[in-house]
Amino acid sequence: MKPENSDVEAAYAHLHEPHNAAIGQRLNWLRAGVLGANDGIVSVAGVVVGVAAAAPGNVAAIATAGLAALVAGAFSMAGGEYVSVSTQRDTEKALIAKEIRELEEMPEEELAELADLYRQRGLSPELAQQVAVELTAHDALAAHAEVELGIDPEEYTSPWVAAFSSFVAFTIGALLPFLMILIPSGIPMLNTAAAVVLGLVLTGWISARLGGAPILPAVVRNVVMGSATMAATYLIGLAFGVAMA
Repeated sequence: MKPENSDVEAAYAHLHEPHNAAIGQRLNWLRAGVLGANDGIVSVAGVVVGVAAAAPGNVAAIATAGLAALVAGAFSMAGGEYVSVSTQRDTEKALIAKEIRELEEMPEEELAELADLYRQRGLSPELAQQVAVELTAHDALAAHAEVELGIDPEEYTSPWVAAFSSFVAFTIGALLPFLMILIPSGIPMLNTAAAVVLGLVLTGWISARLGGAPILPAVVRNVVMGSATMAATYLIGLAFGVAMA
C-alpha cells in the first residue's frame, strides 16, 4: 500500500531514498578501511624501524619482527572489529525486537510518537499525522526503525564484513613499510620513511575527502603522528642496540 496524497507521497519517497542508509554504510566501511590501512602503515613501520635501528643489517630479525607485527596487527584489528560490530548488531536486533513489541501492544501510542517525530523534523502537524498514518499502514516497523532508531531492519551491520575489511586494509597498509625495509637498494631506513610518509599523505587525503573535512590539516596530522611514531621507535631501537652492543 503506497501513499496516495502527493505531499505524503513525496515525503514517503524522500524518507525511503536508498542512499540514506546504504551509501552511509558504505562510506563508513570505506572510512574504516582507510583507517585500518593507516594503522597498518604506522604500527608496522614503527616496529621495523625500531628493530632496524637496534640491529642494523640483521635482515632476518627485521623481517621476523615485521611479519609478526603485520600478522598480529591484522588479526587484532579483525578481532576488534568483529567484537565491536557484533555488539552493535546485537543492540540493533534488541531495539528492533522492542519496537515490534511496542507496535503490537500500543499501536496508537506508537502512531502518535511517529507523528511527533515528523513534526520535530519540520512537517506541519496535519501533514506529520498524515505521513505517520500512511507509513504505518505501509510498513510501521520500517518507519519507526528509520526515524526513531536510524536502523534498517532488513540490513543489519555485518561483523564478518567489518572483520574482513579491517584485516585486508591493515595488511595492505602494513606491507608498505614491511617490504620497503627489506629492499636492499639504497638506504632501507630512508626508503621506508619516504614510502611511509607518502602512504600517510594518501590515507590522510582519502579520509579527509570521505569525511568532507579540510585536506591539508588531515594530511599534516597524519604525517606528523606517523613520523613521530617512527622517530620514537627509531630512538628506542638505537638506545637498546647500543646497550646490547
